[in-house]
Amino acid sequence: METEREQTVGDLSERALLARILAAVGDASQAEVGPGDDAAVLAVPDGRVVLTTDTLVHGPDFRLAWSTGYDLGVKAAAVNLADVAAMGARPTALLVALALPDALPVAFVDELARGLRAACDRLAPGCAIEGGDLTASDTLTIAVTAVGVLDGLAPVLRSGARPGDVVAVVGELGAAARGLAILFDRFRTPDGTPLAVDAALLDATERADLDAQLRPNPPIGLGPVAARAGASALMDVSDGLLLDATRMAEASHVTIAFDGPLDDHALRGGEDHALLACFPPTVRIPDGFVRLGVVAGPGDAAVTVGGIPASGRGGWDPYRDWDAHRG
Repeated sequence: METEREQTVGDLSERALLARILAAVGDASQAEVGPGDDAAVLAVPDGRVVLTTDTLVHGPDFRLAWSTGYDLGVKAAAVNLADVAAMGARPTALLVALALPDALPVAFVDELARGLRAACDRLAPGCAIEGGDLTASDTLTIAVTAVGVLDGLAPVLRSGARPGDVVAVVGELGAAARGLAILFDRFRTPDGTPLAVDAALLDATERADLDAQLRPNPPIGLGPVAARAGASALMDVSDGLLLDATRMAEASHVTIAFDGPLDDHALRGGEDHALLACFPPTVRIPDGFVRLGVVAGPGDAAVTVGGIPASGRGGWDPYRDWDAHRG
């Protein structure tokens, strides 16, 4: 007899699979119209919403050999919640579109939904999964759109940094990159095929780094805190501190001058989802943020570390880096 755990996506109708997902994410909706109709209807207190979207594709973004369904649910929610927080906004809703292979176990989808819900509960209480879409595909793909509200605040842009501002960060830098290095260095065959992770082979520090890569824990609540404190610029560190600080510096027409030194994983790694912020010198930096440097006037380099222009590539670019990580 076939057991429930052996069921695959192809064994169920779209309606039956959707019912399972909705049961797993729970009824946390605060929308005027939530899941079940053609679209959700959200009440927006100050008339403005923050919107972002991100897609995770099997291959360039994750490997099923390394990630559980729960891991992917957490990560898919976290990376989008971080982008909302990086505008100084409070996340209120997620829309989730899943493209699923027929052979994918139904239990995997159940776990993915539970991971989505757990991430919302932990990182952004009050944020709910308000709808989405299901379709079939040979490649597992998870696309999430996040909605946030500003609660009367102005959005904090990456283009607002000014000379004299203090540069600070909240959230760990480098751990996700170290976790990715563990996966590629220790859990692949010689020909590059991913192997299942054996946690017994890792010490506590390595397990924490792996968690940072597979199940990010960004400081979502501190985005609005930074906005209320008077942050002049804010952004999510998703592609590495060097690359994202360069983006902020170029958008603001300034130089980001880090005091230095900075660990190479922290500077050039990616997927930390920390928050990089600039604060005017008269503003008290909120608790949790750590000072990294100052904003200087425009110069020859967008970013300097210890007074030296930061050189070389830094950060994750899927269009340039995917070929190096195939397998």
